[in-house]
Amino acid sequence: MNRAELHLWLIRHAPVAGPRDVIHPPEAPADLADTARFAALREALPADVPAYASPAQRTVDTAQALGLDPMLQSDFREQGFGEWTGRTHADLEAEFGDDYATFWHSPARRRPPGGESFVDQIERVRRGLAQLPAGDAVLVVHSGTIRAILAIALETTPESALRFVVAPLSLTRIDRVAGSWRVRYVNRR
Repeated sequence: MNRAELHLWLIRHAPVAGPRDVIHPPEAPADLADTARFAALREALPADVPAYASPAQRTVDTAQALGLDPMLQSDFREQGFGEWTGRTHADLEAEFGDDYATFWHSPARRRPPGGESFVDQIERVRRGLAQLPAGDAVLVVHSGTIRAILAIALETTPESALRFVVAPLSLTRIDRVAGSWRVRYVNRR
């Protein structure tokens, strides 16, 4: 195998075990109830390859439920939402009104108070990818992280990358071969 080759199996974490419509904090655990989906994912993954996860509890829970012992990589964490973390969308909309709505109409380049933009996340994820050794790797990460990798692989705008649907417990496959990225599939369930 060429040392520059990188073969990525990207898994979005399981749904959060908790309320919906919340910008969940890193310590939010995963709902591991979908045992059939976990079994199918285990079958789709290569054996004996390095696994990585963001340090969020839901990614670690998901990786462990898949039988993986991931190395934690902070560059693969979800977009930082700063002061909005842990709050419901309804509460944020009530408090920030038009400013909150404006953010979601163009979220790629805007930063929530004390947070980061999707553009910032892309650059952070790019740094994390550069640290991976050549070969195969499983990454258990967030939807934003997978969209950031797609933005890098496709050399597309952040706005376009945000259009990808990345469902919980879905699998995305991307390879870097001879310096070029190839997207095999996205959001496979």
